[in-house]
Amino acid sequence: MPSKDTADAVALLKADHRKVEDLFTRFEKAKDNASKARLAQEICTELTVHATIEEEIFYPACKEAVQDDLEHQAYVEHDGAKVLIAEIAASSPDDEFFDAKVTVLAEMIKHHVKEEEKPGEGFFAQARKGDVDMEALGDKLEARKGQLLAAIKEGGLPPPETRSFTGHKLKQGHVVERAG
Repeated sequence: MPSKDTADAVALLKADHRKVEDLFTRFEKAKDNASKARLAQEICTELTVHATIEEEIFYPACKEAVQDDLEHQAYVEHDGAKVLIAEIAASSPDDEFFDAKVTVLAEMIKHHVKEEEKPGEGFFAQARKGDVDMEALGDKLEARKGQLLAAIKEGGLPPPETRSFTGHKLKQGHVVERAG
């Protein structure tokens, strides 16, 4: 039985969206590298947990209600974000492309959120039309979120696990030289 304190699944996921949007805004305004590093770490943690609970619990529960192409796009968007998250988490504000990576990640997430929250036809709207108990699903998401946050606190961010990127091995090319 869902607890009275837990938001339904969509409300919980939207709250995550607002939190990450705020973190990106704070990152843009940050002046010092220590603040940027702390905010980037928090962004990476929040997005890793959010993507995981969506992929493990929310997307499968709503699969029958959501158009396949929208679901496929969501997984690909997550996988692209995971690559940037891993890059950001493994670097520091002193690295030449750090700010650019965070900015591109913010743009990717903004697009992803728009697709999920689009009134009437977005992922969340379609999911609500399905035969899913959003209150009970919210409880499952909240519980898993707590487990993931505890695991990250204990052992750090896990390596990214992609679900739509298959069969490719990335090769590191020559690093772009700093101008001047």
